[in-house]
Amino acid sequence: MTKKLGKRILWLVVITAVLVLAVRGLREGLHRLDLARYPLKYTEYVENAAAANGVDPLLIYAVIRTESGFDPSAESNVGARGLMQITEVTFDWIKSKIAPGEDLTFDDLYDPAVNIRFGVYYVSACLERYHGDVSTAAAAYHSGWGTVDGLLESSDYSADGEVLHTFPYQQMGLYVTKINRAYERYQALYGA
Repeated sequence: MTKKLGKRILWLVVITAVLVLAVRGLREGLHRLDLARYPLKYTEYVENAAAANGVDPLLIYAVIRTESGFDPSAESNVGARGLMQITEVTFDWIKSKIAPGEDLTFDDLYDPAVNIRFGVYYVSACLERYHGDVSTAAAAYHSGWGTVDGLLESSDYSADGEVLHTFPYQQMGLYVTKINRAYERYQALYGA
C-alpha cells in the first residue's frame, strides 16, 4: 500500500466516524425534542386515575396535550376548564357518578388532581360506550355522546352502528386526528 493510499483510507475512516457521530447526535437531539413535545406531566394523577379506570395512561397524556397543552388554567371559548377541558354540564354529570357526596365545584377543575380524575373517568366512559374504539371515543369526548350516537345511526358514518369510520364535522375530524397522532407518538416514545 502506498503512503498516498494509506492517507486516503485514514481520511475516509475519520470522515466516516465524524458522520456517524453527527448522525447519532442528531438522532439523540430529535429524540430529546420529541420528549419535550410529548411530555409526561402530572404523572402521579394520570397513572393513578388511569389505573383506577382501566385506561392506557398514554392515551390520557395524548388527551391532555391536545386539550390544554398541559396548562391547568386553560379555558376554552365554550367554558371548558383545566387540563382535560371539561364543561360544566359534563362536570355535573361526572360528579353525580363518582363524587356525589364531595364538596366540589366547577372551579375545582383548575386543580389538576380533580380535573384528571374527572377527565379520565369520562375518557373511560367514552371508551366503554364505544367498544374501546379510540377514534369514536375521542369524537364523543369532543362533541358529546348525543352527537356521536346520532352519527352512528347513519351508514354514511358507521358500518356497524357501533363505531364511526367517518367524522363529518371538520372540528371533530381534526380533533380525532390530533388525538390519534399524539397517542401514536406517546406509544412510540414511552410504550413498552
